[in-house]
Amino acid sequence: MTVADEPAEGDHIDASRVESLIRLEAEVGVLMRRAKRAMRDRGRMLHPDLPPGGYMLLTWVAEHGPLRASALVDGLGIDKGAVSRMVQTIVDLGLLERHPDPEDGRASLVSVTADARDRLDRVARERRVHFNDRLAGWSPDDIDRLSAMLSRYNEALERQGS
Repeated sequence: MTVADEPAEGDHIDASRVESLIRLEAEVGVLMRRAKRAMRDRGRMLHPDLPPGGYMLLTWVAEHGPLRASALVDGLGIDKGAVSRMVQTIVDLGLLERHPDPEDGRASLVSVTADARDRLDRVARERRVHFNDRLAGWSPDDIDRLSAMLSRYNEALERQGS
């Protein structure tokens, strides 16, 4: 018996859903590749020396901060050492700053600088223009439906721990 002959976890899927799931998987793959490229490009717009993943980290801190590096590890699912190195690099670029944690003097909190907030706001405005241009033929209802379906998809992933 080869590995190909062994039952797979997905063998129980209703046949009427298989083609739809294959199309969804392909489209999500395209979306993920484009999102990765967009994150890289937005990071470069913020600062030419921002490391890969820096844009995602900065937007997370801007939305949820100030916070400890451990919260970044948990929230972003990135290795502790990688977070530590990335935070230091972004601090050195002047886009993050460290403050003592008032609840634990041994720990520190990171937050975005005023400059980073201004840069993030500019990128967000440009991102909305980009979306508006790409979706010019879509009605607000179409955009809302897509947003609702993506939200539902993300909630399903969150429930599964993905």
